[in-house]
Amino acid sequence: MSTPDCTTFSTLAIHAGFDPDSITGDVVPPIHVASTFVQDRPGELREGYEYGRCGNPTTNAFAGALAALEAATHGFAFPSGMSAEDTVIRLLARPGDHVVHSTDVYGGTHKLLSVIKPAEGITSEAVDLTDLAEAERVIRGSRPQIVWVETPSNPFLLVTDIAAIAALTHEVGGLLIVDNTFATPVLQHPLKLGADVVVHSTTKYVGGHSDVVGGAFILRDGLELPAHVDPFFGERDAAAEAVKLQMALGHVPSPRDTYLAHRGLKTLALRVERHCENAQKVAEFLATHPKVTAVHYPGLASDPGHELAQRQNPAGVGGVLSFQVATEESAIELTTRTRVFALAASLGAPESLIEHPAIMTHSTRVGGVGGVPGTLLRLAVGLEDVNDLIADLDQALAQI
Repeated sequence: MSTPDCTTFSTLAIHAGFDPDSITGDVVPPIHVASTFVQDRPGELREGYEYGRCGNPTTNAFAGALAALEAATHGFAFPSGMSAEDTVIRLLARPGDHVVHSTDVYGGTHKLLSVIKPAEGITSEAVDLTDLAEAERVIRGSRPQIVWVETPSNPFLLVTDIAAIAALTHEVGGLLIVDNTFATPVLQHPLKLGADVVVHSTTKYVGGHSDVVGGAFILRDGLELPAHVDPFFGERDAAAEAVKLQMALGHVPSPRDTYLAHRGLKTLALRVERHCENAQKVAEFLATHPKVTAVHYPGLASDPGHELAQRQNPAGVGGVLSFQVATEESAIELTTRTRVFALAASLGAPESLIEHPAIMTHSTRVGGVGGVPGTLLRLAVGLEDVNDLIADLDQALAQI
């Protein structure tokens, strides 16, 4: 797959990963649905394709395009964000390893690291990585094999200094994984800031239309497996080992889904720009409302992550924000009073969504470290007219 000789994000998003078909002239990647591929002689493959679990042209085009947008060569697409997360940990860690992760992470990530991976011999701890003094103390003390950062985070929109955490992680011989789902490569390039791996839920902004579930990870160029990791398939090159690991696990997406995700990339920059504009105005409205007790959005000058976000995410901080009201009862009631915001758990699509994290997406964190209070609501601000969104929140707040 080709990558055009350009550095402009929007042009790269449209053209990376695919050349017009040499026979038909298709200008977009076709959906290849075949489960198996003809071989000219035993072991002589056409363009490297053998069986649907071992590789697919539609999926490879998408993975290559996403990798190019993250300033890398090797991307891997998965049937969900969680399958991508699980696979990358299987790739880079072994029993006895330790993971330090952001206190504020997605509920599924928290469950993977705190419930599932310990049963496989991989321990973890939650640390406020936005506090560099605390991050330095814990990372130098525990010497983790993996540090996992989500920035901006879910659901409190905390901003972590990727470059600083990368330096600390590499100082102790660890690898840094950054979840870039909220920022997208439109707003943030973790690999350029020192990260080793980027993960995405492509269900969200990448797909962008609430009609596909998927995930991905992208490896920095030249990444090798840590010295203590004995590769399953003999490959010390992380990308080569990842190809064989994904095939063995069978964590492969439908080509129909990767076609939709690839289509989403082409309009990603335009959509993210509008998401950011709308979210900023909604956050400013909520910040002055008498029934709102707190707003969490780094685009606000009052937000503790604002100064760092100005440097790390100068083009914007995304379309998600959270806010709090006086009581949990009021928060739950408010979710039933909106008319434009739909009560649903996702983000990154044209339609605006409202959700109650403590019940819907972050229940495993209620009452624990980095606990999510029942007074918190998360908004995924969509692409509607922002005046309609503000009016909807205003009338809903008036009813609680």
